[in-house]
Amino acid sequence: MFHTWFWSLIQNDFKTGNIDFEGCMRLLEKLQIPFDDDHFKHIFKKTTDKHTGDLISMDDFKAIYRALVYRPEYEDLFKAYSTDGKILPDGQLLKFLVKEQFQTEANDMTALEIIMKYEPIDEVRKKRQLSFEGFIKYMNSEECSIFKSQHRAVYQDMTQPLCDYYISSSHNTYLISDQIVGPSHLWGYTSALLKGCRCLEIDCWDGNNNEPIVYHGHTLTSRIPFRSVIHVIEKYAFLSSVYPLVLSLENHCSPKQQEVMAEQLKDILGEKLLSLPVGGEVDISQLPSPEALKCKVLIKNKKVGTLEEGLMRIDDDYHGEAEEMSDAQSDDEDTDTSSDTLPPQPSRSSSKRKGELRSSQKNTKVKRLKIALALSDLVIYTKSQKFVSFEHSLQHQKCYENNSIGESLARKLAKTSVKEFISHTTRFITRIYPKGSRMTSSNYNPLEFWNIGCQMVALNFQTLGIQMELQDGKFLDNGGCGYVLKPEFLRDRNTKFTPRNVGPYSKPMSLSVRLISGHQLPPSSMSKTNKADPMVQIEIYGVPEDQTKKKSSIVKSNALCPKWNETFSFNIQVPELALIRFCVEDEVSVVNKEFLGQYTLPVTSLNTGYRNVPLIGKDGAKLESASLFVHVWYY
Repeated sequence: MFHTWFWSLIQNDFKTGNIDFEGCMRLLEKLQIPFDDDHFKHIFKKTTDKHTGDLISMDDFKAIYRALVYRPEYEDLFKAYSTDGKILPDGQLLKFLVKEQFQTEANDMTALEIIMKYEPIDEVRKKRQLSFEGFIKYMNSEECSIFKSQHRAVYQDMTQPLCDYYISSSHNTYLISDQIVGPSHLWGYTSALLKGCRCLEIDCWDGNNNEPIVYHGHTLTSRIPFRSVIHVIEKYAFLSSVYPLVLSLENHCSPKQQEVMAEQLKDILGEKLLSLPVGGEVDISQLPSPEALKCKVLIKNKKVGTLEEGLMRIDDDYHGEAEEMSDAQSDDEDTDTSSDTLPPQPSRSSSKRKGELRSSQKNTKVKRLKIALALSDLVIYTKSQKFVSFEHSLQHQKCYENNSIGESLARKLAKTSVKEFISHTTRFITRIYPKGSRMTSSNYNPLEFWNIGCQMVALNFQTLGIQMELQDGKFLDNGGCGYVLKPEFLRDRNTKFTPRNVGPYSKPMSLSVRLISGHQLPPSSMSKTNKADPMVQIEIYGVPEDQTKKKSSIVKSNALCPKWNETFSFNIQVPELALIRFCVEDEVSVVNKEFLGQYTLPVTSLNTGYRNVPLIGKDGAKLESASLFVHVWYY
């Protein structure tokens, strides 16, 4: 299927004779052919082993090119619509788009745009045709990715109140390793912001020379200046997303150093820092939207009094020194262990409720902390408010007051009071954070809290693994902006939805995935060449009823171009909350498997038709040349 155009491109490289390994690599790069180093080295060695010497001829290069690029599954599709097996006219390409890719809205212009974008041969392009080379480029492009191209940009309604969105949130953002002796580093903030994170955590402590520092208190983690953290945040805050960034302060500083923090926040962030309500509103009955807070940094911290009282102080140009608060526990400081007790919950007896609340208060160690008014007045829509009970919040909590709840307590509440929990998250931003016993900075499964509407499900971004893969997959949606609109049934204050009783709130989906093949998968670390015994596991994560995993067969000794042609069917009850994960493993032995790559995305972001699944390696980076080839259909 090689066109004469192709050979005209490479002839000059062989004018002086054969080429070596480096020359072959440069030629592949010139042709924009992605390749895995291990696969390329193995194929090149096999080619040179056929004759003496380390140089290859033009015919040898053809064989290498074919081994790396040739896809019989692509050729079958191309020939099915080609008029002569060599070219695909625009009319036939349109038929392919409609019938195979289910692009019912496609028209003549759609087909022409594809030809103009991907066809490399001038004479073919002028005839409004696609060669096989152009077809390969198109099939390998992002347009044929399993992830919907429309979802690569912000497409959701961004004018709803902040509490109506899932917000990408990081825990202990300054750490790049464990939380006991690991290093604190500015890269933690840079990398989180570049990934679209919209809620960063900053643990603030008194430092020398009246300079606040950031580190994990009472541990051996290293320390970085608060000033440096804010400089990095100012630089990277809105590079990946223009939507509001929340700085969640775990504040242990003295009033004097809190005042320094306030000055540094104002001086460094400047106009980016939100210091007054949007539009100058004093009576806040509803949170503003992400759209209304574009390019603004919000401070999440304890606040003295109400927002209205703070605005009056600002109007009077009075800050004073500090005010003492008995409810000044830092966000992550409640001892969140498996033995946590539940706070007082609603009961029919008012006197009984008051008794429970008094008893709870007696058993709680009250910490008194002075809050500097200069810092307090920078808290506008994200006031940290200690969680007492769902009934207490319903009666007393303001819309701009947020709760931070440790994972263990949140998990118990989700079991004992799930309806009240969901009702709570329709009204108030709720942040969940990992329990303190996670010494290695491990993560919990974020889905259990997304499923009940929690907005800020904070994870340790520095800890790779399936939990962060789910996080990354969920926030691929909506242009990767860090805000994803919650389903309507988790925004409705009168909802009866629960993860175990989905009712009529969602329309079920029947999903079919045909796993066709893989291409340039990472070789096994146990292999001396480019081999692996790949197996693909397709997993659905969502409400309990939707949790499922299905495995493919194992293809022996083939990581370069394994073939499966196996179909998997799924019935998904709540697609709005579901993620699909493709995980490729090397079957080292019956009991031992090696992770090779994965890709996770929202079920609602699935493209239909013949699609490529890009793969992400164990280090969290995209494997540029590796992919799966699938066919997707759902209704």
